[in-house]
Amino acid sequence: MTPYIAEEFSSDEADVLRRYFTNLDEPVFALVNLPEVVKGALFARYSRTSLSLRRLFLDEFVGELDVSGDETIDATMGLRRAEELYDKVFFEYGDDSVAQLGGVHLACEQSSNVLTKILEWGRLMAYLEQSTRYIAYDDRPGGRFRYYRDPEVLSSALGARYIADMDRQFEAYSSMVGSMRDFYRKNVPQGPNDSDFIYRQALSAKSFDAVRGVLPAASLSNVGIYGTGQAYEALLIRMRSHPLPEARSYAELILKELRKVVPSFLTRVDLPDRGEAIGEYQDENRQRLEELAEGFFPETQTIAAAPLVDLTDFDPDAEIKLVASALYPHTQHSDRVVEQRVRMMTVDERVSVLRALVGERGNRRHRPGRAFERPSYRFDVLSDYGAFRDLQRHRMLTIEWQRLSASHGFVRPPDIDEAGLTEQFDAVMDRSSQLHQALEGPFPDQASYAVSLAYRVRYMMHMNAREAMHLLELRTSPQGHPAYREVGQQMHHLISDVAGHRAIAEMMTFVDHSSELDLERLESERRAEQKRAQRDQTR
Repeated sequence: MTPYIAEEFSSDEADVLRRYFTNLDEPVFALVNLPEVVKGALFARYSRTSLSLRRLFLDEFVGELDVSGDETIDATMGLRRAEELYDKVFFEYGDDSVAQLGGVHLACEQSSNVLTKILEWGRLMAYLEQSTRYIAYDDRPGGRFRYYRDPEVLSSALGARYIADMDRQFEAYSSMVGSMRDFYRKNVPQGPNDSDFIYRQALSAKSFDAVRGVLPAASLSNVGIYGTGQAYEALLIRMRSHPLPEARSYAELILKELRKVVPSFLTRVDLPDRGEAIGEYQDENRQRLEELAEGFFPETQTIAAAPLVDLTDFDPDAEIKLVASALYPHTQHSDRVVEQRVRMMTVDERVSVLRALVGERGNRRHRPGRAFERPSYRFDVLSDYGAFRDLQRHRMLTIEWQRLSASHGFVRPPDIDEAGLTEQFDAVMDRSSQLHQALEGPFPDQASYAVSLAYRVRYMMHMNAREAMHLLELRTSPQGHPAYREVGQQMHHLISDVAGHRAIAEMMTFVDHSSELDLERLESERRAEQKRAQRDQTR
């Protein structure tokens, strides 16, 4: 029995779709025979719709394209390409750089929120994930709520309980979204210049944000991926040896579709002495570390309380080294000599260099150069899983996370209390915790599915100052979710006050520390509506 729902299309729709998608009935498929700009636009729209990518293409894109010239193409049969050169250069001679030259747009649908984090691990890929902010999770495609149904769990004695508890969590979510929408409508009235459309959009986003913590990690999501053959090879090797059964089975779906379009790049994935050997090596290392960790940190040991964000490592001389790194490419001297000279400078002289480095920043996209990559910070974060989902997508830093559980308690948004939904919210958290506890013994890897997104998870983020500037300025912007805004704001305080890197913190001009926000997305929706009006006027 497959855990996935097959889409249904009319014969005319299927005739069109076969030209551009490698299958019509499975959750993983590649996009082919389309202009790059169309594939990019499809993925951009993907995150804000509950539609599948194929249905989105039919409803919103195919009418704008001239598809008459593609009538003889059938992508579901696989693309016949001349691959002798690839086979010789890539497989026989092992030139990995060749596999960086071919890319694929891949749709990964009906993925659990646990699996999305596995899919989005690699740095050298582009991802776009369906957002809980724009999508209501109260519909029932195929007659069932959108959460992953693990075959092993469902066939066990816990199967009936798993379905019943998940359904109740989704029913509570649906009820609470309606209540929160009424609460915000009453407390944040529509502005005189706001259209009904942007007000409804902002209301919905705020309501979804407040209630998303009720959703379990088993909730399904769609992920659009663009990557090279080399990046997909690394992803598949990692997934095929992953302890989560969903990851291993999903890897086979991905491999089957990619081999329809870039088979030569994936020749090594399942070879015993190549991909399988690498996967076994990774798996054995993981198991050894788990066994050692269990010995050093027994389950009976109490977990100490921890702050939301803790700065655990930084370089006291970071600002001196930053000045040296800024000057280095503009001299003919060695790194050691440049740093010695910087240490002899006055404070004012160093400040003058830093001011020249940062310049006049007009907006957060004006970022200093690579000298800013010299200082680094290591943060230990204990936030709700919903905030982690957003912060995890910053791939240019190093991030490691622990298994999601109910061990660290949950975060209840203040607006839930003000709306009088505390008891209902806490009841969902209790049900989630109990289901997780029941699954943890027989299904330790699948137990995380039961944990609601409001529960805390611990993760480490190690980043240089340039990445910190990007992350903190983006994630503290007023339209962001309150949960990850608070993480970003605390990181900024720690850089300034604990590390003592006040000059670096001051360069992060666009970090926003405001807290009194009404409908976070309202201003963003206003700007979007202005752009739409301007675009319509120019047509």
